Amino acid sequence: MKKFLIASIFLVSTVSLAAENISDVFKNSNKNKLFLQVEVALAESQAELGIIPTWAATNIKKSANELTLDQDEINRENKIVKHSLVARLNVWKQHLDKDSAEYLHYGATTVDIWDTILILQINKSIDLLIEDLVEIEDYLLKLTKDNIDTYMAGRTLGQHALPITFGKKTSTWLAENRRNIERLEHVQTKIQKSGILKGAVGSYSGLGDKGFETEALMMQKLGLEAPSKDDWHGTRDVLAEYALTLAIISKSFGRIGNELTLLQMTEFGETEEYLGDNSIGSSTMPQKKNPRGPGSLIESSRVIPRLSEIVLDDMINSFERDAEKSDDELKEISIATEKMLSRAKPLLKDLKVNKEKMRENLDLTNGLILSQRLTFFLADKIGKDSANNLMHDVAKYAYQNEMTLKDAALNNNIVKQNISEAELEILLNPETYIGLAIKQTETIINDIETKRNLTK
Repeated sequence: MKKFLIASIFLVSTVSLAAENISDVFKNSNKNKLFLQVEVALAESQAELGIIPTWAATNIKKSANELTLDQDEINRENKIVKHSLVARLNVWKQHLDKDSAEYLHYGATTVDIWDTILILQINKSIDLLIEDLVEIEDYLLKLTKDNIDTYMAGRTLGQHALPITFGKKTSTWLAENRRNIERLEHVQTKIQKSGILKGAVGSYSGLGDKGFETEALMMQKLGLEAPSKDDWHGTRDVLAEYALTLAIISKSFGRIGNELTLLQMTEFGETEEYLGDNSIGSSTMPQKKNPRGPGSLIESSRVIPRLSEIVLDDMINSFERDAEKSDDELKEISIATEKMLSRAKPLLKDLKVNKEKMRENLDLTNGLILSQRLTFFLADKIGKDSANNLMHDVAKYAYQNEMTLKDAALNNNIVKQNISEAELEILLNPETYIGLAIKQTETIINDIETKRNLTK
């Protein structure tokens, strides 16, 4: 994982690293610090390339290190100039000598500064989101390992299908979570190359013949990678990809929330969210144990994709640099995703798994969940199609007469001729018919742990 900033650049950059949550990253106070940082990086780069005097860059940097921009001052100035970046520059210049002020924001345009600040904010947000997902991965690994042989009914379309283990189920959450980490890492490689200094229409006009070098050096000082040469301001596809990645992540957790809501149903009772010993499920119905975290995840999975649609629509802009931008939505979607993950952490860390209830529910169909196993056993004796047709009849007979599959099978002459009662006892043990679920789960755990070790 790449670091948000290079701490040795200058004092202001180390302050930005103090942000521990995404809402802090997008606060005006942090935005103002990033504004100072970006402008200093610009001045230092230009000085190194001989575009502006070294003394001017030195004074600009010194002023930035000593200055905390006051938002009230900025707001007052903005009422006069009606330009949020110029307002900040004017407030800053009050603390900077006149000669050095002539070289502040030299050759740059407003959108480049704001876009680069946004990229820094998103880059930091990705770092924090990956940290959250890695922490969740810790909980999912433990949950999966603890339940690798916890037998339960596998369900399709809401019906008992075949036996599985709860560890097999949570291994899908584990693997999906790892893919989401990789998705964020992938989009971060593009975000890292999206710092921008290209001028008013994106052609480096006003930056001189060293525009390429200035931009690259500036981004290096900001801890970003060498930027792409294309002017992305009017396309914004990388920002859309980031938002869509968060939408996918939200759907992953929405699926987990939905699953845990169902598994906690009174009729299932297979899992339970831990809400504390003194929690109350309902103000008027004391018996209720209402899940809260799962519902929160489902809600997030509805809100976050809607925000991503707005960012996606922002890819359609007029000409080179449209004034319409989805910066507010990028802020909202980043904060909303962090909030969702913060809700998922305690849910998955402290999830109660009722292993006994899972095993009990596995027998709800009186053995019918194993009808496929009998079909395959009979197929070797009477043929696949004949066995399939026969077991459909046996299953139907068992349902109609409210019998166990064993009794229904023993009531059928063809079955009795080909399967002994002792063989039936063995075949109708659900714990011995889970396919490769345990080995499959072990493989997923090993794959995830190998990837984690590679990133340490």
